[in-house]
Amino acid sequence: MDNFQTVLRFFMNQKATIGYSFMALLTIGGERVFSMVSFQCPCNHDQNFAYGLTFLLGPAALLLILGLFFSTRLWRLYTGCCLNPMKMCPRGNCLNCLRVFTNIFTGACVAPVMWLCVALLNGTFYECAVSGLDDNVVVNLFCKNKTITCREELARVPCGRSKLSSDERMELLLMFRAQSQILGWCLIIIAATVGLIGTCFKNCRSKVSYLQLTFWKRYMEKEKEQFDNFSLDYATKLAERNFKSFFENKTAAPFPFPNHKAWEEISALNTFSTSEQYYSTLQRHVERADRDFSPEKRPVLDLEHGIEMI
Repeated sequence: MDNFQTVLRFFMNQKATIGYSFMALLTIGGERVFSMVSFQCPCNHDQNFAYGLTFLLGPAALLLILGLFFSTRLWRLYTGCCLNPMKMCPRGNCLNCLRVFTNIFTGACVAPVMWLCVALLNGTFYECAVSGLDDNVVVNLFCKNKTITCREELARVPCGRSKLSSDERMELLLMFRAQSQILGWCLIIIAATVGLIGTCFKNCRSKVSYLQLTFWKRYMEKEKEQFDNFSLDYATKLAERNFKSFFENKTAAPFPFPNHKAWEEISALNTFSTSEQYYSTLQRHVERADRDFSPEKRPVLDLEHGIEMI
């Protein structure tokens, strides 16, 4: 049993690493499926560049959008900001808001960067895109010291339908693939370097020590876990109370519930201060001496303003 707990604890501590590894495997698998099943380079000067670039950048853009769409931190920051713009910058701290947005965007960029790296290392999309360029610099690069046929048949090289000899075609394909893989490795090195510098800068400017920061992260994980458990439990009890009151035709029993202001306070961005030692907005709220314990008013639907408190 102790060995099982040790293994379980190890995997729990490595959740981020396991998650990124799983994401990398999905990215590699998805790229291979796109390459073998759906990707068919048209092999003409007019469409190669647009077609190849679409398959190279299109999935990356989609992954970025999905990363932002499924970001809980983004919706926690953004929800209600149109009605109350100050929610974006609580206490007038716009710099902290910008920092949070940067972290959210950086996290959403992980999957798109993985896709670009894998696609460039494979080279299929890049071959199609570059072979369709009519730019003289590009054409001269690949067809230098070659016949005019090379310029005319360059767009057909990725498909194997060119009039060039097999040796010339293989030479061009190797040049395409080499350039693509060089770009892929450059992107990997740049992403790793930016990640290292960003992490060093973030830790260097941290207001807390490494051990306290570790405790803070673990506390936030546990707080989220407990919120899911408590919200499920209270939602179940509230639904049971409402249905019991409805079917038994009785007045609903009182049900303690946080008011709207309390929900707004614990949903705001947390700004850590060494003088207060609050690890979350929830802790800041429950330890306030002037907490408002007034019950929640009943929400009603208003056609003009959505939900309105009465």
